[in-house]
Amino acid sequence: MPVHTPERSAHRPPPTPRELRNDVWLAAALFLGAVLSAALGAVAGIFGDTEVPGMQWALLYALGITAPLAVRRRYPEAVVVAIALVFFAGVSARIPEVYVSNIAIFIGMYTVGAWVDNRRRAVYVRAAVIVGMFVWLLITTFQAAIDPSDEALSRAGLFSPFAAFMLIQFLVNAAFFGGAFYMGDRAYAAALSRAALEERTRELEREREVTAAQAVALDRVRIARELHDVVAHHVSAMGVQAGAARAVLEKDPDAARTALIAVEASARSALHDLRQLLETLRTSSGDSEGESTVHLSALDELVQYANDNGLPTTLTVIGDAVDLPDLVQVNVYRVAQEALTNARRHGGPDATADVRLRYGADAVELEVSNSGRPTLAVRPGLGLVGMRERALASGGTLDAGPRARGGFLVRLRVPLERVPVSATAVGS
Repeated sequence: MPVHTPERSAHRPPPTPRELRNDVWLAAALFLGAVLSAALGAVAGIFGDTEVPGMQWALLYALGITAPLAVRRRYPEAVVVAIALVFFAGVSARIPEVYVSNIAIFIGMYTVGAWVDNRRRAVYVRAAVIVGMFVWLLITTFQAAIDPSDEALSRAGLFSPFAAFMLIQFLVNAAFFGGAFYMGDRAYAAALSRAALEERTRELEREREVTAAQAVALDRVRIARELHDVVAHHVSAMGVQAGAARAVLEKDPDAARTALIAVEASARSALHDLRQLLETLRTSSGDSEGESTVHLSALDELVQYANDNGLPTTLTVIGDAVDLPDLVQVNVYRVAQEALTNARRHGGPDATADVRLRYGADAVELEVSNSGRPTLAVRPGLGLVGMRERALASGGTLDAGPRARGGFLVRLRVPLERVPVSATAVGS
């Protein structure tokens, strides 16, 4: 039988109010059973012609053997000791009840094993009761063996009927107490396992709630980043074209008309990108219709768009193209887009930009630099925050800052061995 030390950190949960009420009902039911058993035992004469105590003693015995069970889960050690002492007294006084009392002893032993957290004390208490029972059984056996008036069973021979009967008594008691001991320990271990499982289930539920909240927050950040990139890109171009149209509206109506046509085209492009983004957000990840159409192959169009909207830009691709996951392609494209948007907004009227995309043996690098007026201080706006988030989501790093000779430099590096191959992204 496994013995657990009291240093064990686990504890069985306390009994519930329902379990405590059930103990009271159990004690009441066993009391009625003990009274009935004592009455029938007296009528049946289970002790032969020996005179037995009156029924009032049987009632008192029934109460003493069963009433402690009403608080068995609150005070298991005291209950089993009290029942054992009443049992000794009742059997010694030949109370004609031998069935319910054994059930009460079994339940008391079982309860100590199943509910006492101090496992060493649980072992000691049960061992003391078992030793006491067997010592008492040895004494009664010896008394019966030397009693010349008891001739119910023959004592003749080495293995007489009397010896066989006493051996059966010892074996039955060993099985009885051993079963109570083992079943109590098993119940305690099962209760600990069940409590640990319930606690783990609660932890998983809490983790699920936290994960769900984090997923919502990440989705909000991703949507905000996408909206910023799409809207800022087109609105910035629209602002430049609208300013140009206002400047030449009276002097050169044709140039103003051309600028307004560009504003209209940018507005249509913005609406198209926003519609595509919303369709992507509404579509489950397994549907192909919602997949991103932004890839690095569209860098030419992005550079041409920058040229058409007042920012002379060049594009240089170095090395052989590598097949990259959609997530990386979207993020690299968006970083280039945001860098060009910032160059157009902050570089001044004479700013130029240069986009370089390098496919190396171990990494993909994007470098967007622009000339223009010097930047005295860099405020970490949403654009820079979004670019850094995209770099991190791709497993890469981002360096962004003003150049000493004026303008700004954005450098993104994504190691190929850290690229999340199975990743997908929300993009327009």
